[in-house]
Amino acid sequence: MVVHNIPPVFDRHSEVLILGSFPSVKSREAAFFYGHPQNRFWRVIAAVYGDEPCDTPETKTAFLLRHHVALWDVIGRCEITGSSDASIKNAVPNDISMILSAAPVRRIFVNGQTAAKYYRKYLLPQTDREAITLPSTSPANAAKSLDELIEIWRAAILK
Repeated sequence: MVVHNIPPVFDRHSEVLILGSFPSVKSREAAFFYGHPQNRFWRVIAAVYGDEPCDTPETKTAFLLRHHVALWDVIGRCEITGSSDASIKNAVPNDISMILSAAPVRRIFVNGQTAAKYYRKYLLPQTDREAITLPSTSPANAAKSLDELIEIWRAAILK
């Protein structure tokens, strides 16, 4: 059983909540979200908000809070082989109620199909709030180019 080791990023001004599935090995090692250099999350979210990509956990946190974005993952602990979402078993969800009760979250987004699957299974019954599924920023999602991801994410988040 691998335990999620990254605390959520949010404050009382967070209006958008983005949830991934579970941190990759690189993210767990870095103790911050989307730590794999080939994951396109930070480039996508920077482009969505017309900002420069950040490079440290501190600047990434400041970026998210400046843009009223909360960030966490659906799964709090699970059995997983490496970073493979397909290998996830015995998932236990994170409790996102602390974010939803502390911030005026207007919309919830999930980063990829695995996050969507586990959100629907575990968190939707608790929150009774639908999440919008965005295409994964993972390097494993070769179906979408960086430009396509930016366009889709921008249209959804800035709607």
